[in-house]
Amino acid sequence: MDQIRPSRRFRMGWLFKLCGLALCVVVLGGAVMLLWNLVVPPIFPGAAEIGFWRALGLLVLCRILFGGFRGHHGWHEKKRRMRARWQAMTPEERERLESRFCMFGRNRKGE
Repeated sequence: MDQIRPSRRFRMGWLFKLCGLALCVVVLGGAVMLLWNLVVPPIFPGAAEIGFWRALGLLVLCRILFGGFRGHHGWHEKKRRMRARWQAMTPEERERLESRFCMFGRNRKGE
């Protein structure tokens, strides 16, 4: 029985994604290194300049601690769910929710 091989397009897609990921790592690491070396040592005289690998480590540490680099996929899904819940509400429920959460400094209705 013949093995099923991935198509050339599929392999090229993965290769393209891998190259894109490597490019992002290099660019982000370089940006962190450049920003650190331009900003931190002049502000804090005891701080030393860092190299690329330390900048990359700092970037990974920040990712672990603060959970960045997630993209906007999660936000769009959350926004879609919130819109669906809003549309399922009755006008009374919407008014009650609006009165509970005054957005952008607006006063509650009737105040």
